[in-house]
This record gives sequence, structure tokens and C-alpha cells, in this order.
Amino acid sequence: MDASFLHQEGPSSHMHVGGLTLLEGPPPPLEEFLEQIRKRLHLVPRYRHKLAHTHTALDSGRPVWVDDPSFNLEYHVRHTALPAPGDWEQLCNLTARIFSQQLDRSKPLWEMWLIEGLDPKIGDPARPGRPQDDRGGVGGSKSYERCALISKTHHSLIDGIAGIDLATVLFDLSPEPPPVRHSGRAWQPHREPNAIELLAAGAKGALRAGVELAAGAADALAHPDRALATAREAAEGVGEIVWAVLNPAPATPLNVDIGPHRRFAGVGAALADFKVVKNAFGCTVNDVVLAVVAGALRDLMIARGVRTEGLELRALVPVSVRAEDEHQHLGNRIVAMRGPLPVYIPDPVQRLLFVKREMDGLKESKQALGAEVIAGVQNFAPPTILAQASRLNFSTRLFNLLVTNVPGPQFPLYVLGRKMLEAYPVAFLPQHHALAIAIMSYNGQMNFGLLGDLDAMDDIDEFAESIAAQLATLVSLARDVAALPA
Repeated sequence: MDASFLHQEGPSSHMHVGGLTLLEGPPPPLEEFLEQIRKRLHLVPRYRHKLAHTHTALDSGRPVWVDDPSFNLEYHVRHTALPAPGDWEQLCNLTARIFSQQLDRSKPLWEMWLIEGLDPKIGDPARPGRPQDDRGGVGGSKSYERCALISKTHHSLIDGIAGIDLATVLFDLSPEPPPVRHSGRAWQPHREPNAIELLAAGAKGALRAGVELAAGAADALAHPDRALATAREAAEGVGEIVWAVLNPAPATPLNVDIGPHRRFAGVGAALADFKVVKNAFGCTVNDVVLAVVAGALRDLMIARGVRTEGLELRALVPVSVRAEDEHQHLGNRIVAMRGPLPVYIPDPVQRLLFVKREMDGLKESKQALGAEVIAGVQNFAPPTILAQASRLNFSTRLFNLLVTNVPGPQFPLYVLGRKMLEAYPVAFLPQHHALAIAIMSYNGQMNFGLLGDLDAMDDIDEFAESIAAQLATLVSLARDVAALPA
């Protein structure tokens, strides 16, 4: 899966992900911020690793991670400021420009930007009920200065549910940073491996996969009934994936050739609003998210003159298959399911109930299992097959847009004593996909990060307004239901 993100990347389809976070208080001095990261990099050793290839006929098509002997933290941590007035639109434009630039594959695949020059009143203007005192502070906070962080990491490095990345170790649970355990020895990179050593590393990975396969075969011989049932479920799952490919997602204005440049918009909301709707209509928070997105897409299609009768878009919904004992491991352990976006249903409640029924059916289906089987087979695929499989994973036949919902902590986090006020995730755009939606919950918030192609999504701000309006409508209807006599 990690290698497939590298194969899929192209001049216009960047495979990096990240986020925009607003912090309370003045920006820390750059040296202090660098030292905060430097003290914690040993907790995420892959952030000092770069890709290495053998460039031989025996190359498996999968690079390996090696220490970067010329690692320079100052290259990866950037410092900039917004020009006056430093408002929300400028911050979104900066985020878009940063995510328009491909990461340099000769270096570790990440960047972090420290942003100053923000207006004290900065924040998502679309969030309803956003309290401000007469000095512009949000939520009655004591500090009226703001700074921001933008993180950008290649998807081959980390997935959204792995629980280990630079932001995880950078943030603290209290304003006073706790002491960080360290050996006390300065980091020394290993010597760069030669071609033979790289081939050996690749063979080691293949051997490990082969050992796991052999162990599975031995278990199957010992428990044939269980193995048969598992194989039958896997075959059914693969069949569902094949059916999905043979029944492609509809053609839409969102599935066009895209360029390298991006637009970004953030939409803030309260997690409590999603729970009000969830409780009123007996669904999940994720069902509400998809219904809100479907309603906003309906508005978008109508505004563009697209007929919505019978139009059901499909969302690629990443699902973590990481076991409980794997949450501290790097790398991607995700599979993709296709979620329904019934833009043809005009009634918001009926649209939500349709999404609930369909998602309940998906959970009972073998689609996720089939995707995991296909991903597992790719471990043994030669480079050409791996590249083709990665393109299939992101084909417009499977989905119209990415919608990923990442659960975050429901308590405040801090960086160098500065409270994180808001967080907006940023996803990626595969080829022929002009819009990606990432959602993250944090400390009572439920925030949307909208990434769009510069040319194909010139109405991304209107789409952001539609998301806020669709949620407000569902909340109002849910409160009406809750007020009915039992």
C-alpha cells in the first residue's frame, strides 16, 4: 500500500496529506520551535528516512527507507508570515499553495510550516455560533494573538489512523511540556546502503511476507474448516470489488483532468451538532457527515446546471484495518470502501436515512475484506502490475471523490504551551478527481478540510457554505423531532 501511493503520484496528483492548525498565542521563536521538534524526532525515526532504489533489473519496484545522512531539520521546517491583514482567506490560499508543491523524493518526505502575521480574529467564518469578545478573541480566550502550523507528509509515510506522526509527538496534553525520554546521544545516521544491501533489504521484506503466507498455509492445513470459511468470505469480498469496477461511478464535473495547483477551504462545525442529528434519526456521526456532503454536492451540481435526477455519486471512504496491537506501527493499514452520496434525493432527512441504510449494508458486506485481500496480493506483484493496481485503486470507475473522516482527541492539545484552537485536515487529489474532503473531530469540533483543483473548483467557497447550510438544516430538523411529544 505504501508503494502504491508512490506509483500513483504524478505531476498533477500529489500524494501528500496533512493539516492546518490554529494555535492560541504569539508564534514561538523559530529556534525554540526547531528545538522542540529536534528533541522529539527520535520518537518518529522515519522522519529522518529517505527513499532508496536499487535501479537494477532485480529491483522489486518498491523502494526502501534508509537514513538520510544529510538530514537538515531547517530544510523541512519552514517559517513564513501572512501580509496584513492576515485573514482567513489568505491562510487558506497559503495552505493551497503549499499543497500544490510536490515533495522532493531525494529527502525525507515531509514539511512543516510555522505561520505568523495572523489577524487575532482569524478563524473559519462559516462556523455557526462562533463567540467573539470585543477584542476579537475566540471563545473568551485570554490571548488575542494567533499563529498557525501547516503540516505536509507523503501518504507513503503515514496513514491517518496509525497514531504515529510528527504532529502526534509534537503536541502535549498540557501547557507545560513533559520531559521527553531520550538516550542522550546525538543522532548519527547509518551509512547509506549499496545496491547489494538494498536488494537484500527488499528480499528480506519479501521473505517476511512469504513467511507470513507460509504460516497462514500451515494454519489452513491444521484447521481446514476455518480456512475454507475464510477463503469463501475472501472470494465474496473480491467479487464485490469486481462488481464495483463493472458498475462505474457516474461521470461528473468533478472527474476531469486536473492540474498541479490547488484551492483550499475549511468549514468549522460543532461535534455536538452531528450528535444531535445522530440521536434524533438513529444513525452514526459518519452517516451524518456523508449526508451533509451529499446535500452540498447536490447544491453544487444544481448550481453548475447538472441534472440530479437519479444521480448517485460515490465516495471513497478509507477504513482502517489496523489491529489493536498495530497502532504504534508506521505505514498504511487501510482499505477503501465506496460510500453512497444520493444527490438525487431532495429531502435532507430522506437523504440521511438512505445513507444510513446503505452504510449499514456496507458494514455487513465483504467489501472491506475484498479490498484487503487485493492489497495483500500486491505484496507479491511485480512493478508493472503494482503500478496498474495502484491506478485501479484510485480510478474514477470506483469513486467520484474522497471523503475521509478521522477521529481526533476530544481534549485540548498544546505546542510549547500554546493551545491548539482548531484543526483542519487536508487530503489528496488522485488523477481525474477535482475535490477531496477530509473531516477531523477535535475537542468538541468537527472540521472539514476541502481540497480542490484550482481550475475545476473555482466555486469551492460556495461549496463550503453549502456544507455549513446543510448541517444547519439537519440540526434544525433534528431539534424539531426531539421536541415532539413521546
